[in-house]
Amino acid sequence: MNLAFVNGRRYVTGAGTRPGGVAVRDGRIVAVGADTDVVAAAGTGAEIVDARGGLISPSFGDAHLHPAMGGLQLGQCHLDRCTSAEECLDTIAAFAAEHPGEAWILGGGWSMEHFPGGTPHRSLLDRVVSDRPVFLRNRDHHGAWVNSRALELADIGATTADPLDGRIERDPDGSPAGTLHEGAAHLVTKVAPPPTRQSLLQGLLRGQAHCLAQGITQWQDALLRVMGPGLDAMDVYLDALADDALQARVTGALWWDRDRDRDQIADLVARRGRARGHDDLFRADAVKIMLDGVAENFTASLSRPYRDRCGHETGNRGLGFIDRDLLKDIVATVDARGFQAHFHAIGDQAVTDALDAVAHARRANGDSGIRHHIAHLQIVRDEDVPRFGTLGVIANIQPLWARFEPQMTELTIPFLDPALADRQYPFLDLYDAGAVLAGGSDWPVSSANPLEGMHVAVNRTPEHSPPGTEPFIPRQRLPLVVAWDAYTRQVAYLNGREQRTGRLEPGYLADLVLLDRDPFLGPRHEIADTAVVGTWLGGQCVYRRG
Repeated sequence: MNLAFVNGRRYVTGAGTRPGGVAVRDGRIVAVGADTDVVAAAGTGAEIVDARGGLISPSFGDAHLHPAMGGLQLGQCHLDRCTSAEECLDTIAAFAAEHPGEAWILGGGWSMEHFPGGTPHRSLLDRVVSDRPVFLRNRDHHGAWVNSRALELADIGATTADPLDGRIERDPDGSPAGTLHEGAAHLVTKVAPPPTRQSLLQGLLRGQAHCLAQGITQWQDALLRVMGPGLDAMDVYLDALADDALQARVTGALWWDRDRDRDQIADLVARRGRARGHDDLFRADAVKIMLDGVAENFTASLSRPYRDRCGHETGNRGLGFIDRDLLKDIVATVDARGFQAHFHAIGDQAVTDALDAVAHARRANGDSGIRHHIAHLQIVRDEDVPRFGTLGVIANIQPLWARFEPQMTELTIPFLDPALADRQYPFLDLYDAGAVLAGGSDWPVSSANPLEGMHVAVNRTPEHSPPGTEPFIPRQRLPLVVAWDAYTRQVAYLNGREQRTGRLEPGYLADLVLLDRDPFLGPRHEIADTAVVGTWLGGQCVYRRG
């Protein structure tokens, strides 16, 4: 299909927007500029796409996404739209009544701020579902809420020890209260029914449709793990390819199992090999290494202790999931095997550990040129900021989290050392120091909409908030052009596709999004009001607003 986008504005990488259109022939951009020029370049019989004053941009990317998990959750008991504990309970009760044949009630998306201390009790679930086990992950997927039946089936009681990478919330008598943090949730998932290969494929396709509607055509899947005998999350991408159903350019990050040692390298190499031959749409050459938890449940790894409710220091600095010396060895090994390390690091100590590990790999292997990246970066030490540029480590940022909301104001800031609380999401510092910023969402943890992420990156206020809303650490606000590049060319760069997509230039693949307006021309507090009109992958329309 040949196309000519006219009567609009176009995005120019690194510069902003200007009037003009885009011509597409055989899946690639052949011209940009004046409408008359692009119509001529598109050729006779080309489809004319009237932008109606909207913006034509490279389609968006997401550097940290969980589409199969998000799509699977959409088909389960999902609580992400609930605004209170009671609404959560009503939704759970209704789902259970509508699905009497389900042996387990599975799902998630509940917000910690709806429950005292962010830790809902099992008795609340028992009140609405007592005949079947219930397992519901919270919004950030770093904890789970379970009922008494689930605890019973998992044999979790007062004498059950906390795992090394998690914590069981307990009543005063030591019995499990119903909230399981981090690795403690795995005590229940071991006995819960796993998804099937078919349900995961359905989840991936449902998640893909959701992303295409946001203008996203490329991403890094941040969690491809072996989920049980014969069930590898990577296989659903291969199934989608076999069915000619994958409509995105994807890099898979293979899960580093911290319960195993370096013998898993051979498995990672073999899994990467099974993905070979599909480089245009899918490859699996990244390794996901999770270093810590999250700040709101006190498992993010910090350089200074958490505070208690009275502001006094505790003995808790969070959890570091991998020994620092072992981490250096792991990263040097995956780097030598040609894998990109994709770190989860929330706390400043975890960020330091990741940077130290990459520095060790650079010393051990030389500069491999592999684009390692650290996701989330909630707290970053001043002295670590310039190391991103020096080491060539990409800052994989989730801008939507850099705002005042109850999870921040009630469950995070009061429990952090003030010096750490003031170092949260230092996007501008990183950019000014030469770091490459790549944008992501962590969907379904938070909205997949890149325009909402950009809105918060630029304003440091919640999306759709009115002028005058108090910004969160406003000195870290990004220019819109930097945020836009983060969600376009820099995701392509992170995934090694920057020579083929991420720009509106002749020769690049026609991976495009058409928006209903040019947010560069309007007030910055209206960025999130921008809507996607259509999405194209290689010149083929994969989403159009109804």
